[in-house]
Amino acid sequence: MEVKMLLLLLAALAGAAAGSYHGVSLPGSPYNISRNDPRLQQVVLGAAYAFNNQSNDAFLFKPSAIHRAQRQVVKGVRYVVDFQISRTVCPKRNRVKDLSKCDLQPLGRLQQTLQCHLDLWLIPWKHRSETLALVCRP
Repeated sequence: MEVKMLLLLLAALAGAAAGSYHGVSLPGSPYNISRNDPRLQQVVLGAAYAFNNQSNDAFLFKPSAIHRAQRQVVKGVRYVVDFQISRTVCPKRNRVKDLSKCDLQPLGRLQQTLQCHLDLWLIPWKHRSETLALVCRP
């Protein structure tokens, strides 16, 4: 009987370490969210603007796909997202403020897509956000 209890306890702890127990998300654990979540869309768009501000490319990039997205509630909201951004036809020098008005580059030598990883921590009640990681690679 004690062995069964020990095994059940170990199974519960293993589930807690993985962030869920019997398919139920545990408080404070990261959980997958829909790629269509409006808040996620804003987070990814903000990351694209941040990338454009840091990039030396002559053209702007905009989000073109979201591969994986997780949210975690920990003293705010943490987003961990794998997505891609693609080069648009909008030159940076035109200072376009709305990326939705920029079409993607057509097939050819100017077309480029980057795979990005974002780790963002939002603390809304302090009006603060902290980018823990934003890495984009070909």
